[in-house]
Amino acid sequence: MKLAAALSGAALVMALAGCGDNSNSKLNAWAKTVCDQASTQVKKINDANTAITKVDSAGKPADVKNADSAAFQQISDAYKSLAGIVSKAGDPPVKNGTKLKTQAVNDLNQLSTSYSNLKKQVDGLNTADQAKFADGLKAVSDSLGKVSKTGGQALDSLRQGDVGAAMAKQPGCRSASASPSAS
Repeated sequence: MKLAAALSGAALVMALAGCGDNSNSKLNAWAKTVCDQASTQVKKINDANTAITKVDSAGKPADVKNADSAAFQQISDAYKSLAGIVSKAGDPPVKNGTKLKTQAVNDLNQLSTSYSNLKKQVDGLNTADQAKFADGLKAVSDSLGKVSKTGGQALDSLRQGDVGAAMAKQPGCRSASASPSAS
């Protein structure tokens, strides 16, 4: 579960970082608008992932449940904020910019919903029975793995082409690249 949590934050950072170089000033301005605001949200995601990795999964079930629940809520809120940031930034000035923005906003909102659902799943875990809790936590971990995988795939459009290149040049997207390592 810890590895999957760390990977989900890394997937977003990769999506926001992209690669390459482009001198299009309008696109660079669009990327700056997004990245300047996104860095705070990416930090929240990374902080939440770090919090998950610091909780002793063999510790008290209530502690694990509370930490995971809070982290999933923080990640859900951050993805929702990222969707708002991309939406408010408008269409990137590239071919199919409207489609790209719409897809990115939809993907970010879906990720927000997925993490909200993980929070609900964690909140429903039985902490009174260690064995049941462990089984429930395994199911949450499996769900997290699926969310992390689909989240990375969903954001591929932001990693590619001119938009990815413009975002890669922005300090707000580069400085958020530190992701927690799994223990």
